[in-house]
Amino acid sequence: MIWTIALTALATLLLVVIAMNFATPEKKLETRVTHRYDSTDPQFLREMGVMLGPSILPGNKVTVLVDGDQIFPAMLEAIRGAKKTVTFESYIWWAGEIATKFSDALCERAKAGIPVTVTVDWAGSIKMDSSTLDEMKKCGVNIELYRPLHWYNLGRLNNRTHRKLLVVDGQIGFTGGVGVGDSWLGHAQDPDHWHDLHFRIEGPVVAQIQAAFNDNWIKTTGRVLNGDAYFPQIPPAGDMRAHMFISSPAGGSESMHLMFLMAIASAKSTIDVEAAYFIPDPLLRDALMAARRRGVMVRLLLPGPHLDSETVKIATKKEWGPLLAAGAEIHLYQPTMLHVKLMIVDRYMVSVGSTNLDQRSFQLNDEASLNVYDHAFAEQMTALFERDLLKTRPYTFAMWSARPWKERMSEKFLLPIKSQL
Repeated sequence: MIWTIALTALATLLLVVIAMNFATPEKKLETRVTHRYDSTDPQFLREMGVMLGPSILPGNKVTVLVDGDQIFPAMLEAIRGAKKTVTFESYIWWAGEIATKFSDALCERAKAGIPVTVTVDWAGSIKMDSSTLDEMKKCGVNIELYRPLHWYNLGRLNNRTHRKLLVVDGQIGFTGGVGVGDSWLGHAQDPDHWHDLHFRIEGPVVAQIQAAFNDNWIKTTGRVLNGDAYFPQIPPAGDMRAHMFISSPAGGSESMHLMFLMAIASAKSTIDVEAAYFIPDPLLRDALMAARRRGVMVRLLLPGPHLDSETVKIATKKEWGPLLAAGAEIHLYQPTMLHVKLMIVDRYMVSVGSTNLDQRSFQLNDEASLNVYDHAFAEQMTALFERDLLKTRPYTFAMWSARPWKERMSEKFLLPIKSQL
């Protein structure tokens, strides 16, 4: 009798924990955002910078870095040149060659007396060498794991930081899709080396990237990083307008969802999306279809045969049919894993960062996206998008309609857990 009661209580507790991790935000968007103004309308910028996120700041310079051969040297050079502070947040930290280079660079600066502060997601760093973590702590790196496994936070185990942020001296920032792992090394030359984009940022918006790092550092430690070493006066570095947009379940995760919906609703001519994980909810799907009805060209560049999640590969296709029927284009990247997170609206607004177009990013993860409002930068990113298009194969409505019945059944099976993928 006692064992029966104990087992029943344990099973009940397990179900409660699972339910808490499946829970999505208390307030969910329910209404489709309608097209009221174009992306270049001053009203669009006012609402993006006031109603949704931090102010849009002028005077920035954003440099795109393509694949590991460009990305890692730029990040390591910035770290090694740090004179005041280094703050670094990453979802992925896997043992390997590039992890050793990052830990060595961070340790060298810490030994030189530079405050080095690092947040790494607990789940994303499971493949991290424990000796590397110990060595970084020993050499003076102030490193913390985000939401490690403890009995008292089992209900929030599913809330991960997916942000990728690096700030040096409060003046140079980086964000994008890259984690600390050997899969990103090279130049996407084969299926073992992924294709991705990362961005080097200068100008006043770097302070917002630093604030984004501070957000999770405070959640993790209760301590605030402030002062001139972290938030100096930053002079203009270019002529781009930008802001860093963040979201988390603890602070209104639906804001990122709404940001993407408003950007799509503002489109008047083109929407280009390059997405590693594309599992749209009905609102996002309907927003893209509404754009098509307005005559907007919608091009979706998605992973092809190389994807690191079989469940995502199955679940992603369910919503493709209505989009294809509405006239959206879908192109599947062939050479290797596509890990890019990029949206370009009207060759004017560009959104890059860690956010995937799926419910996990919109409702469960802590995410960060840099929005840039600049025609020249958007043209540059469109050129990169179209260069990637040359390495794709089109996916048609006929192909979607002819997909095997096993695939269709698998899609239905995964539907209840779509937000977890």
